[in-house]
Amino acid sequence: MAHDNYFSDPMQTWDARFGGPDFLFGTAPNAYLASHLALLAAGKSVLAVADGEGRNSVWLAQQGLLVDAFDISPVGVAKADELARRAGVSVNLHVNDCDSWDWQPEAYDVVVAIFIQFGGPEMRRRLFARMVATLKPGGYLIVQGYTPKQLDYKTDGPGLLNHLYTGDMMREAFAALEIIELCEYDGVLDEGTQHVGPSALLGMVARKPAA
Repeated sequence: MAHDNYFSDPMQTWDARFGGPDFLFGTAPNAYLASHLALLAAGKSVLAVADGEGRNSVWLAQQGLLVDAFDISPVGVAKADELARRAGVSVNLHVNDCDSWDWQPEAYDVVVAIFIQFGGPEMRRRLFARMVATLKPGGYLIVQGYTPKQLDYKTDGPGLLNHLYTGDMMREAFAALEIIELCEYDGVLDEGTQHVGPSALLGMVARKPAA
């Protein structure tokens, strides 16, 4: 287990958060992800990083993609499995944290990372590098996260400045990719009971250069 997490015991914390009968972040996909459906061709392989209770991975499977997903929380993964069964789709689900996942080189056409901001700068460096490496040439990375302005809104997020995203951070971290879109913007989230209200957001789509 890595030691630069926001929580001292991340598995226990997320198990407790996901332990209620409802879905903490809802069952609909993240809006920024869904807005890029045109990049998500049926039959492509996709990895959903730290996908919690499965709202994004299940939606991706509903679009006809071949989906791997992992999360640190066994409770969250069990709920994701149930959500997939209810939707009538197959998602290859695993209980892993971001360091223990088996990061295979050039394995995925798409990597999706939505609000994965509970690791500190060193964990983030490792994770971002692994996401780049696991993309196939020509593959797409789709990221959504909070910016420092979220500290003013206080409508969720880690609450720590060094866990939040900026455009400069993303351009540096993903210099090996072609950035297709990078935007910092204010929006209103309506995702379950946790992501609700005015929010300071960053969205990025980047492409790994073709071989």
